Parts: sequence; structure tokens; C-alpha cells
Amino acid sequence: MKSCDQTDYSTFAHFMKLFKCTNCGQLLYFENGRCEQCGDPLGFEAESLQLIPVIPQGHGLYKNHDPHRDPSNSKTYRYCSNYGYGVCNWLVAENNGTPFCKACSLNRTIPNLSRPEYLERWKIIEGAKHRLVYSLLRMKLPLGSHESSSRKGLSFDFVADEQTDGSDKILTGHDDGLITINIAEADDIERETARKSMDEVYRTVLGHFRHEVGHYYWDRLIESSEYLEEFRELFGDERKDYGEALKVHYEHGAPPEWNLHFISTYATTHPWEDWAESWAHYLHIIDTLETANAFGLKIKPQVMDDSSVLKADIKADPYDLKDFNEIIKLWLPLTFAMNSLNRSMGLHDLYPFVIRPKVMQKLKFIHKVCYITAQQSQRVVQHYV
Repeated sequence: MKSCDQTDYSTFAHFMKLFKCTNCGQLLYFENGRCEQCGDPLGFEAESLQLIPVIPQGHGLYKNHDPHRDPSNSKTYRYCSNYGYGVCNWLVAENNGTPFCKACSLNRTIPNLSRPEYLERWKIIEGAKHRLVYSLLRMKLPLGSHESSSRKGLSFDFVADEQTDGSDKILTGHDDGLITINIAEADDIERETARKSMDEVYRTVLGHFRHEVGHYYWDRLIESSEYLEEFRELFGDERKDYGEALKVHYEHGAPPEWNLHFISTYATTHPWEDWAESWAHYLHIIDTLETANAFGLKIKPQVMDDSSVLKADIKADPYDLKDFNEIIKLWLPLTFAMNSLNRSMGLHDLYPFVIRPKVMQKLKFIHKVCYITAQQSQRVVQHYV
């Protein structure tokens, strides 16, 4: 198959649902900026969650080049302002008051682009962030920037360690809707060094985004909600001293048999971290299953009979499944197959985690909260249509 793009987005490609050029039928990646089959420039429309071919109209404006679209749809777009840096391929409606797309409008701080290496890191950071925003839009979760939202909004600082006075390094973290990402995480060597020093089995840029946005959605979906007591029953009382909990964790590590109750050692630190770690794994599961569904994957180990729990025909979109048990029935065979393929290449397991019954309960709770939130969001949209 031909390459789908002339722009080098390969450094941060992430799979999700599949896209095809509606002009010529070529298979596309989410990050593609041009279809190599027909030559059309491509742009992602956040409202429809579709990657569409566009044709120039002059003055930086574009229209949909889908020959099957409704002729009455004459919507005109421009690219997000960050398109010029090669970090974004999302579209903005011509009459939109902001020069940025829904993903880039969440940025509060970007790196110093006079440093070429920072631009390269920013590309990787933005690729992961756009992947995250796509998932949040698909989940129909509340999402708005600090500037545009009347309620508590979300924003990002992408910063680098530039201190020369021995100051502490900038830490990736969340504080009241502001997520800070140290762009050193986009460097493979630095990220791997940090992973080993912290004795982690998994560390990715996208994983950081998913974890930190979990803290944000605890504030939005759990705090002061009808779910708070159920949260405390599953995760513990979040009112325990957070600073002291961190101190204990870094001094003494995880408790014995932690893996019977938690998805990772860091999840043992505090109920907030348990939620954020579990939330990140929930997004891992949903997004990977969406990709598997898009490829029509079917898992059927030849050495097992038809009743095996490692058999799965992934024909359902996980975003639409109400019962989390159905999601897990698909996830377990898929991870066994993915890990086996990685081992065949001499690599570490792609998903090096075991989901115990206690962790399953936490994931079910997260799914319930997200599913109900999506349904409520859909009813609000239908009410105003």
C-alpha cells in the first residue's frame, strides 16, 4: 500500500478507528495531512470525528472534497494555526472565532520553538494529545479550555527544563485543570531512563496524558457527585493527606500483594492515583479495542477449543458497549495475542499487566460513570437539536 502522507507524522502515529479518503477510497492514518492516492490535502473535522479530503478555495480556505456528500453542505474550513508547524491536521470552521482547533485550543504554553529539538518533541507531544482529545470527544465527556468554558476547563503547559541554577526539574502533573507535561518525555532515551529509575513496566507519552487527564475527570465527574461514596468504597478515602501518602510510597514502596488490589505500584500511593492509573488503563483498553474492531480482528488460538476464553471476534465498537464484562471478554484474548506477537519480535509484552477482580471492579465503575455521562450528554444534544 502506498504511503498516505508527505508530511512526516510517523514519529507520533497512533492507531484508533480507521479512516479512508472519501474521494478515492485510500486507507489513511489519523495523522495524515495528504492522501498520496489522489493528492487531496486532508483535515480532521472534530464535529464528525472524520478525516476528510479538502480542496483549496483560496485565501487559506477549504471545502470538503467528498463526492458523496450532501451538495447543500457548503461548509468552509481553514486549518488550525498549528498546522504550519506540522503538529496538527485538524480543521476549524471558517466562522469560528479562534484560530485553533478543539485540541490545540487547550494549549496554554508551548515549548520555545527557536530550539529545533523542542519542535521535534512538541510534534510527539501533540500527536499524543490529539489522540487523547479524539478519545474524549468519542466518549462525549465534558471538554473545554479554561478560556472558553464557564465551568472548570482543561489546559496544557508543554515545557522544558531550562533552569541552570540547580532548580528542581519540571514535573509532569495535574493541578486544578492544568496539565503540565515535561517535553523531555518525548525523548525516547530520557523516557526510558525515567522508566527504569522508577521501576515502571510501562511509560509512554500517551500514557502520561491518559493518567493526568484522569485527575481532571475525577474533579469533573466524581468530586461532589452522587458517585463519590461508591468511589470511596472502591478506591479509598481521598481525604487522606496526599503529600504524606507520596512520602510513604517513595520511602517504603508498594505494600505486599499490591497486585491483588491495584493495577500498578503507583496506584497504591493514594486513592487519587489509584483512580488516575485505573482511568488510564480504561482508555488503553477502549482505544485498543476500537482499533482491533476497525481491523476486523478475530482471535482463535488453534490449540484451544471453541469454548476457550481466549477466543474473540472483535465486531463491536467498545464505545457503544454498556456492559463492561463484554469489553473484558474481548480485551483478554486480544492482549494475549498482542503480547505473543511482541515476544515473537523479541520485545517486552505490549500490555504487561494483570487485571485482578478488585481492579476489574474499579474499571467497571469508571465505565459506568463514563457511559452514563455520555448518555446524558447525548440527551442534552438531542434536546437542543
